[in-house]
Amino acid sequence: MDGVKHIVAVASGKGGVGKSTVTVNLALALSAQGYRVGVLDADIYGPSQAQMLGVKEGVRPESTGDNKFLPLTAHGLQAMSMAFLANTREAMVWRGPMVVGAFQQMLTQTQWDNLDFLLIDMPPGTGDIQLTLAQKVPVSGAVIVTTPQDIALLDARKGIEMFRKVNVPVLGVVENMSLYHCENCGHEAAIFGTGGGDSIAEEYQTTVLGRLPLTLSIRELADSGSPSVVSEPDSSVSQTFAEIARQVAQSVSASESGGPTISFSE
Repeated sequence: MDGVKHIVAVASGKGGVGKSTVTVNLALALSAQGYRVGVLDADIYGPSQAQMLGVKEGVRPESTGDNKFLPLTAHGLQAMSMAFLANTREAMVWRGPMVVGAFQQMLTQTQWDNLDFLLIDMPPGTGDIQLTLAQKVPVSGAVIVTTPQDIALLDARKGIEMFRKVNVPVLGVVENMSLYHCENCGHEAAIFGTGGGDSIAEEYQTTVLGRLPLTLSIRELADSGSPSVVSEPDSSVSQTFAEIARQVAQSVSASESGGPTISFSE
């Protein structure tokens, strides 16, 4: 793609595991490490990146003379979302071809400006958007977000299997909500179980990029439009995202240079 060096899909097999929160904080962590980063919100039915990036409702991207959109800028990131193009208070009652068409338009008609990484916040599941992405542009890798519970892992496996079928390397797994941390008393509890990320990483010969706690501040900061990495850069959560970002960048670089790559062969 013009203006983009590497595309990384952030995906999950099911909704509600914190994929969008991971996407925006991972993008900000990469940006903090000196990379030029963009975020494409591919969830047409339920875009959330606009709110997480603090973009006010009703703000629209400018168009260029060659029928392209200029991405909006927030917290140093270039961003494009269906929330910038339509009224998000109205339901998108669209069939599959319309959704795919909207995604392709955002993907190919956004004039990205010299990005090192374009992170794509994928909708949950393994459907049209995922297949269209794999067929239309070269994807450097995918990050799978899951929670430790067995039900979430069932769907995470489907996500990994889908990327295997379209020859997109899985860079690793992010285990979200791995441990509940009470910010008042400090008590910790593994509400969703333990070991889920390790088991799926071992099963598919990949790695656990990081484990994120279930804390109130992560949710509050994302909802307010100032995610953890920019609001609390020295916190343990932000440091975890920084380490995830380093591993993602290293994996993509190693793959490009012909170094060790993740292989999924029968």
